[in-house]
Amino acid sequence: MQKVLGVFDENLETVARELSLAFRVNGTQIVLEGEEENAKLGAEVIKSLLAVAEAGEYIDKSSLLYCIELAREGKVGEICGVMKDVVAVTSRGKPVKCKTLGQKEYVSAIKKNTVTFGVGPAGTGKTYLAVCLAVAAYKGKQAEKIILTRPAVEAGEKLGFLPGDLQTKVDPYLRPLYDALQEMFGLETYNKLMEKGAIEVAPLAYMRGRTLSEAFIILDEAQNATREQMKMFLTRLGEGSKMVVTGDLTQTDLPEGKTSGLKQAVSLLKGVEDIAVCTLSDKDVVRHPLVSRIVRAYERDAAKRGKGEKQ
Repeated sequence: MQKVLGVFDENLETVARELSLAFRVNGTQIVLEGEEENAKLGAEVIKSLLAVAEAGEYIDKSSLLYCIELAREGKVGEICGVMKDVVAVTSRGKPVKCKTLGQKEYVSAIKKNTVTFGVGPAGTGKTYLAVCLAVAAYKGKQAEKIILTRPAVEAGEKLGFLPGDLQTKVDPYLRPLYDALQEMFGLETYNKLMEKGAIEVAPLAYMRGRTLSEAFIILDEAQNATREQMKMFLTRLGEGSKMVVTGDLTQTDLPEGKTSGLKQAVSLLKGVEDIAVCTLSDKDVVRHPLVSRIVRAYERDAAKRGKGEKQ
């Protein structure tokens, strides 16, 4: 009950505010007052929060708001199923679990298919969950190598202007991938695996001419790959390998007139056997709740501009 209510009834206040309700707590009884439909939704949310708390899960603000969103869609009963499955375990023993239905479908798609496209806005866990699954595959001896790549588009793939050797030049572009790997393996193990070549992190341009076998391969920020680069990357797939391609089509940094390789690939390959396309939305954002609102504001603006252009 304490977990459900939150500090100074903070969780209950959020539920009441979001559903336009008033509430009072009498011992172990919660009374909700307001429109009947909203009160029923509020009761469903509280029941699901109790189930989440009983399962030993922590209720933070983002999971609470997501629970309310599911209640509005009539899917609130699925929240426990989402949080139950452990995707991987970090080096500190912390279990990594899905937090939304979209994330659960994305993880299932990666496990079932050879090639999976994860398309969605910032903060939906596309890259992090893919790295977690790559680490789990390596630890489970389903992959001999983890290969992470992304287009260094801000430098136009011409990294010569930056100081240092190749690794130093590409580090700024690949930092998010390093961070996720270090969290999963621990710094010491991560460094050892990098030294022996079991983990490879490189810009997309360096994939050309290779066949990637018995590996778990992740292409991050794929919206910045050109059509030619995307075709080149996808045709690197070798025996026993799995590929995950992640990106956000609303954040393309390609020069004007260049079509995103991710956009074309999703259109061409949707429906092809053993290839999955998972589309995540602002509902799957698991960063600060404000990120979800920012994403929605930009989507509304893009929709307005698109409408204006058609007229």
